[in-house]
Amino acid sequence: MSRLDAYDWPLLSNDLNSQGSTVLQGLLTADECARISGMYPDESHFRSHVVMARHGFGRGEYRYFRYPLPDLVQAMRTALYPRLAPIANDWNARLGRERCYPAMHADYLAQCHAAEQKRPTPLLLQYGPGDYNCLHQDLYGDLVFPLQVAVLLSEPGRDFTGGELVLTEQRPRMQSRVEVVPLRQGDAVIFAVNERPVQGTRGPYRVALRHGVSRIRSGHRHTLGIIFHDAR
Repeated sequence: MSRLDAYDWPLLSNDLNSQGSTVLQGLLTADECARISGMYPDESHFRSHVVMARHGFGRGEYRYFRYPLPDLVQAMRTALYPRLAPIANDWNARLGRERCYPAMHADYLAQCHAAEQKRPTPLLLQYGPGDYNCLHQDLYGDLVFPLQVAVLLSEPGRDFTGGELVLTEQRPRMQSRVEVVPLRQGDAVIFAVNERPVQGTRGPYRVALRHGVSRIRSGHRHTLGIIFHDAR
């Protein structure tokens, strides 16, 4: 996916280290966004369907893609991972963890499948008026890649209002820090799945992160989620 070469990855890495998130503006075109969101009604693309209210997750719904993934989703997952693996390895080293992520996503998926995490985790989310997504983490098993990506497929102000992406960071012995990430159609946000290192006066310490979506005021919002570890 050669379009990734156009981004300033050292700057993006710095954003991830300092804030826990960063945005790839205009990763997908409007036509690509429409193509992906248009898959939602076709059950043949998906392995499962979750209605959030039934599980206390919020309101709205989402569907997990089945293997083989759609070509564009597969291309993004495969191409983004090698850009993020060095950051993930640096985070592990700073937190004193021994796990080292391989350079290629296929090799990491082989590790997931050997650990019985074999179900694909990329998903398509759909929200309508009044829907929201509670703060959560996408873990799915013992093996967790520490970064994930969400791509906004709808245009704020035209397709929907409200529905902001919200990130929270729980710092030791401090109140939580909240950040709202502004996105336009086709923008992708990279953010921490679970924990990230923060440099303190006595060395790195870990902070826990969660993410969610605020209430949709009007219209409909679709989002593509790209998670790099598979699920049990």
